[in-house]
Amino acid sequence: MSTPHVVVVMGVAGTGKTTIGPLLADALGVPYAEGDDFHPPANIAKMSAGTPLDDGDRWPWLDEIGRWAHGRAGLGGVVSSSALKRSYRDRLRAAAPDAVFLHLTGARELIERRMSERKGHFMPTALLDSQFATLQPLEQDEAGVAVDVLGAPEDITARAVAALRALDGSAGAVPRSDG
Repeated sequence: MSTPHVVVVMGVAGTGKTTIGPLLADALGVPYAEGDDFHPPANIAKMSAGTPLDDGDRWPWLDEIGRWAHGRAGLGGVVSSSALKRSYRDRLRAAAPDAVFLHLTGARELIERRMSERKGHFMPTALLDSQFATLQPLEQDEAGVAVDVLGAPEDITARAVAALRALDGSAGAVPRSDG
């Protein structure tokens, strides 16, 4: 029997990490943790003011997410984190070596429209360009898959589950639901 992975749902703001993450966790039968909840208040204030975070802001946040993922090792889980740079993903893998990444991707226009329609979120659309400028897509040596965010959340989630299972092959290390 294979050990369930922790799946890090990554991507630029507005790709639907907070929507797809819980749906994916439910489909896989594991808990979900919202990455934004790991931000200290200073990070939230900075982003709310339209100022991008720098690496100094991100390291403690990534370490908190990494601690959560480490605590779920062997049990499985889903956590959201932009994880835009390879160095950020490396830091998460240092804490949780078996983590796999689900990169939610999409056309900039679609993502900007979705961001402008959401209510009550601290991330303004003005930071989208900095997110895309920072983004380093998954590399071939990184455990993970990319899934386009076009379509309904349930369809995106179904594609994500299928891609993660295909990534894992038939070994079954990505948790499977009974339905």
